[in-house]
Amino acid sequence: MKIVLGVAIGAPLFMWLFQERMLFFPRPLDFRPAPRPNVEEVSIVAADGVKLRGWLVKGDGARPPLVIYFGGNAEEVSWLADLSDHFAGWSLLLVNYRGYGESEGKPGEKELLEDGLVIHDYAKRRPEVNSERIVAMGRSLGSGVAVHLAAHRFLRGVILVSPYDSIVEVAKRHYPFLPVSLMLRHRFDSLARAPQIEAPLLCLVATEDRVIPVAHSRTLFEAWRGAKTWHEVPRSDHDSISGEPEYWGSIADFLKTLR
Repeated sequence: MKIVLGVAIGAPLFMWLFQERMLFFPRPLDFRPAPRPNVEEVSIVAADGVKLRGWLVKGDGARPPLVIYFGGNAEEVSWLADLSDHFAGWSLLLVNYRGYGESEGKPGEKELLEDGLVIHDYAKRRPEVNSERIVAMGRSLGSGVAVHLAAHRFLRGVILVSPYDSIVEVAKRHYPFLPVSLMLRHRFDSLARAPQIEAPLLCLVATEDRVIPVAHSRTLFEAWRGAKTWHEVPRSDHDSISGEPEYWGSIADFLKTLR
């Protein structure tokens, strides 16, 4: 009985105390993008003074449209700088979360959501950015940041990769024996925001995703108010989806419709 009671109390207590370590996996800088005329290192000061660092990869033309990318929970985003050709001539803004890469601070839901707004507003002020053609792209954890941004700022479109309805619902699936609804401080409730968003949506999901099962993405997709496109990438999972050519083809095709 003592063992059972210890597990019943200890498991929820462990998740409550260490949930940040279970949700956020800060990564150091993987590599610094090679210096090129169209690549600029950026430093953005958050509302609380924390410095967020990343790169602006400039697209074609005088004032090209822009994609702001929000990565997964274990993703350092510098790798995308060398894949900007996949974005149909759009500029690409890559900023690491707090504690990731060379960004300062520690990640948390409140901080990431507020930083997403700051990053957008910084981009909109840049003279070389077409401020009426900004798209938010969020992958996995970052889909929650992109959805929050879409609910608070005008966006030309939104691309969500392996998105979820909420972290709470995903956690319930993985930990059905725990009272996760009461325990999670970082809820990332995208489903509550989706019905008010009118921006066009491209939703990309991996058919073999075991981290965020397709059902969670579908629930969010169905609640989206604006025009929406659903695309399943076959024979891919949560991590391998971006290795499939049709993944990049779908993104490029979607962006071409928004120019």
